[in-house]
Amino acid sequence: MKTLAAVRQIAIALLVPIAVTPTFYGQGIDRHVLRATAYDSHFPEAAKPGEAFNGMGVSSDGTIYYVLSSAKYDIPGQMYSFNPKTKTITHIANLNDAVGQGNIKAVAQGKSHVNFVQFGDKLYFSTHLGYYNNAGGVERTAAAPHGYLPYPGGHFVAYDMKTGKFTNLAIAPDGQGIIAMGMDVRRGRLYGITWPAGDFLRYDLKTKTLKDLGTAFHGGELGTLGSTYRAICRRIVIDPRDGSAYFTTGDGTLHRYDYDKDKVDTVAGVNLKKDYFGSYNPAMHGMAYNWRAAIWVPSEHAIYGVNGRSGYLFRFDPATRSVEVLERLTSEPSKRTAMFDGMEYGYLGLALGADGHTLYYLTGVPLSGDLKGLKTPPDQKDGTDLITYDIANRKYVDHGRILSNNGAPISPPQSLVLGSDGTLYTLSFVTRNGKSGIDLIGFHP
Repeated sequence: MKTLAAVRQIAIALLVPIAVTPTFYGQGIDRHVLRATAYDSHFPEAAKPGEAFNGMGVSSDGTIYYVLSSAKYDIPGQMYSFNPKTKTITHIANLNDAVGQGNIKAVAQGKSHVNFVQFGDKLYFSTHLGYYNNAGGVERTAAAPHGYLPYPGGHFVAYDMKTGKFTNLAIAPDGQGIIAMGMDVRRGRLYGITWPAGDFLRYDLKTKTLKDLGTAFHGGELGTLGSTYRAICRRIVIDPRDGSAYFTTGDGTLHRYDYDKDKVDTVAGVNLKKDYFGSYNPAMHGMAYNWRAAIWVPSEHAIYGVNGRSGYLFRFDPATRSVEVLERLTSEPSKRTAMFDGMEYGYLGLALGADGHTLYYLTGVPLSGDLKGLKTPPDQKDGTDLITYDIANRKYVDHGRILSNNGAPISPPQSLVLGSDGTLYTLSFVTRNGKSGIDLIGFHP
């Protein structure tokens, strides 16, 4: 949730899919380059630059849906659709209108921080706030400006793709946002984790009831650093076989929502506190041993996740309650330097390919200050690489950096979806007429 504009240089114009082979860090190693196409959603200028974490989905007809976020208290995030065949963008709604907040003078629904899930003709997602204070490098809930009510709370929302109508399903307690969401489409259940306290929520579509099962995150992200502070997990993963919903806490504990018992328990005998991931204090700023990105892989009946800070991919098998560390999904330059990447939280851009066994992952390059004397070309200080990992063959490939047509690297995006034609889409900084803001881009491996 860390503001991308504060961590990354802005980038992107219009591009064409070609490949070149620049030299990286003077090491004489050829690096492929992927060129991306940027699209103009006409996001409100006053809300730029925002940020984008998840907030995307692909419907069964191939349409790309996404939300561009606003950090302003009085400007809501905006939802759009993109037709890959016609290359047209349609503005759907602002998030205040989508949840029924309308023109109430309250802090706006600034973003969606979750992947959209299709169930029938509807897309399900949740909303979150985008207006914060930054205290000591940690984002905190900001007081409402004079004349405005506090943020009323994030919503579970359904969007009917045929009628264009939204249904407000439920609102999070105590004015919290919903920062993570998972959906069990077989059983008609939505699950969410709130920010900043970390309450685990479940909403039943049949009974239309919301239940708050409390927090496993101590003081959450309002806690005191070094004491009660705990970073909140950004991904809930559903095991469709039994309806379990899994999430993590910063000490490496795996938590499981038991559908039959309607309660959350810890998963005994296994954790994500691994030496390979590094040494972290979960009471300090950062994701610690939480998984950053994680997805269910049906063919494996397992969860594949990434430790954000180290970039290590691992496999969690719910049946055997075991974790296997597989491969570091960082870029080749990061592997060679053995340094951390620029995004302290790690990256959320993880998607499973249509073949059921290829993982796509967006990751950064090493921090310039960590290169210890290695000369960094000016146009390669920051950027994003596309990584694939073939689960079946355990094969890692760095496909190279994603660049604009003028060679500027894109900022590390925190979202990723795979279109039906194999195009990858994410949300990243785009520069137009000397001004920048986050928008939709597409590229091919």
